[in-house]
Amino acid sequence: MRFEATRETLLGPLHSLIGVVERRQTLPVLGNVRVQVEESGLRLTTTDLEVELVAHVPCDVVATGTTTLPARKWLDICRNLPEGATITVAIEKERAVLRSGRSRFTLATLSAAEFPEVESIGEVETVTLPRDQLRQLIERTHFSMAQHDVRYYLNGLLFELSTDGTRTVATDGHRLAIAEAHTGGAIEGSRQVIVPRKGVQELLRLLGDDDDTTTIEFADNHIRVQLGDIRLTSKLIDGRFPDYQRVIPEGGDKRLLVDRQSLRQALSRVYILSNEKYRGVRFQAEDDRLSVGSHNPEQEEAEEELEIEYGGPKIELGFNANYLMDALGAIEADRVEVILTDSNSSGLLYGEGDESARYVVMPMRL
Repeated sequence: MRFEATRETLLGPLHSLIGVVERRQTLPVLGNVRVQVEESGLRLTTTDLEVELVAHVPCDVVATGTTTLPARKWLDICRNLPEGATITVAIEKERAVLRSGRSRFTLATLSAAEFPEVESIGEVETVTLPRDQLRQLIERTHFSMAQHDVRYYLNGLLFELSTDGTRTVATDGHRLAIAEAHTGGAIEGSRQVIVPRKGVQELLRLLGDDDDTTTIEFADNHIRVQLGDIRLTSKLIDGRFPDYQRVIPEGGDKRLLVDRQSLRQALSRVYILSNEKYRGVRFQAEDDRLSVGSHNPEQEEAEEELEIEYGGPKIELGFNANYLMDALGAIEADRVEVILTDSNSSGLLYGEGDESARYVVMPMRL
């Protein structure tokens, strides 16, 4: 096996693939990248048994073959070589020898036969989305996913597909985020799949800022996304997502309209003196004014007052400040509508005049 490529040709794909290579591995080969030298070029693969990333890289092929190389060491070597450097990789006596100019590196290899294969994903349903639209759907909701919850189906992001479009939903049991895009003609009927946290994080990292279209394939147990020369395959979480529609408050009769940035800044200041364990803040709305306050066990207090549009009766309730700031960070509108019912009911937030992304936050007792 022998090939030659420039530093820049290898650096981008290796950087894209490194996200699923954990520093501590249960299997040594999972710390490696599988290198398949084919007549058409180079195929690089990394996996953590849940998510697989594959990159196609053009190169000058001298001799075909397959092996695995230490992923992070190879990336670091490429990163530290000078711009425009040409790298030659060859297998010599079961070791990989990398040469570039006057530099020479010898890396240990592991047999490609030990590298785990993702089984065939079978029949798929295909959805095509603009890449920026897919990124927006994920960015607006992913922060509400649970972490290490025993209700394993909450540790991921729900993709709901229908003929009307695509919807993403995430919840950790205390808050819920929902975003939708009217893509039109996505699939026949409707379907729900839950993508695990790691797959969501890697997908978001790879999406970038361009507006190219992206092909997403949904199978019974996997999701596969093609992003240019990079292909991501992730297992799906086998479970039933909660009926999130029942969580969205209906009939809230108290509507507040507040400047998003002002509220976010006020929360970030009041947060400083909130209880470090619960991070609760108090909302009190009355006569076009919103008071946001906090206190902690050391008897320290903070309070901010904001001008709002509100003509209803006085209402007071508590929220987790982190949940509110996450939602406000995902909303793009200048002003935010906050729908409340009473001190024991969840609050609903969305951008003024834009309900394509909505956020539900459960109340707290302070």
